[in-house]
Amino acid sequence: MQALSQRDFARYAFGRLAGTLAWQMINVVVGFQVWKITRDPLDLGFIGLAQFLPFLALVLPGGNIADRFDRRIIISIAYTAELTGAVILLAFTLSGSNRVEIAFAAVALLGLARAFWAPAGQAMTPNLVPKNLLPGAVSVNAVLFQVGVIVGPSIGGLLAVFGYHVAYGVACALLTFTVLMVSSVRPVRPQCTSTQWRWHAVLDGFRFVVSKKPLLGAISLDLFAVLFGGATALLPVYATDILHVDSVGLGLLRAAPGVGAAVVALWLGLRPIQNDAGRWMFGGVAAFGIATIVFGLSTSFWLSMSVLVVLGAGDMVSVFVRSLLVQLETPDAIRGRVSAVNSMFIGASNELGEFESGVVANWLGAVRAVVFGGIGTLLVVGAYMKLFPELRKLDRFPDPVH
Repeated sequence: MQALSQRDFARYAFGRLAGTLAWQMINVVVGFQVWKITRDPLDLGFIGLAQFLPFLALVLPGGNIADRFDRRIIISIAYTAELTGAVILLAFTLSGSNRVEIAFAAVALLGLARAFWAPAGQAMTPNLVPKNLLPGAVSVNAVLFQVGVIVGPSIGGLLAVFGYHVAYGVACALLTFTVLMVSSVRPVRPQCTSTQWRWHAVLDGFRFVVSKKPLLGAISLDLFAVLFGGATALLPVYATDILHVDSVGLGLLRAAPGVGAAVVALWLGLRPIQNDAGRWMFGGVAAFGIATIVFGLSTSFWLSMSVLVVLGAGDMVSVFVRSLLVQLETPDAIRGRVSAVNSMFIGASNELGEFESGVVANWLGAVRAVVFGGIGTLLVVGAYMKLFPELRKLDRFPDPVH
């Protein structure tokens, strides 16, 4: 945790934690609120779609902007847009309106904001710490993100008991703190020779990733592994029909992968991977696939909880390796655009993975969908070990590129 001794990184990291807490709180509360108003599950899908479409459309331009202007300012403006969305939700709630289109517009602002703070935030971390502290900084970011993912929904659900406006008010306060913390970081200007906009430069991140086989393998491996192994999308079905637990049990199941990921991220912060990085990554994804299969077959709540912890732990190993490769292999002048590609792959894998799981479950049933998804993940691991021998044989991480 030496990275937190760096003033600017500590301010950015804790500001980002507050932003993650607010983001997770809003996602939970707005779902409750829209469901109470319409009782239409399709509207719950529209909440996710309203966030994903602006993100998908703008994340590549967002990465290009991150390589041309002060990343600190970009992130501050993006979180201000997210704060505006939270204020709209607060006003919507206090007005007593039932027009859920207002809620959809507000969460669309969250997706728009993420398209800019995600690539700029990933690209900025190497600018805030010495290169020898970068692995620790990546781990700190991962730990704090998982803390937000675990704690945020719980806080949001608890505050919603006292009123949706209370939860939105706390989210607004957290986002205000985020903007203040990020704004206080020293200016972070990328090593770019020009701020002139060039449309073809938007795709430079793709071109760079394709030119680097280990990097392409690491980013796309996560895409296909999560695409096939999206067991978490079917947790409500497992909770009610297979494990026979209530909403508290469902909450514990949802938190379990985050617990495993947080523990591994903390461990990697203390003892970063030094050798056999490629094998660690493939091993982590394989553990993710095996845990998915065991979860699919389990009828025991505690066994299911345990394997979901393992699932999150395996996923975090691959996330750690991929994040370091993205930040070490990429020159600072193009790091925002490459981070945008990475963010787009992650977003696509999560959203499409949930859709894929739902479609297959509708055809074959939940158990077969999860088990076949885990098998698909293992097949992807086997195929990638042959397709990307450079990634499989990767030993030490490369020195940072300037």
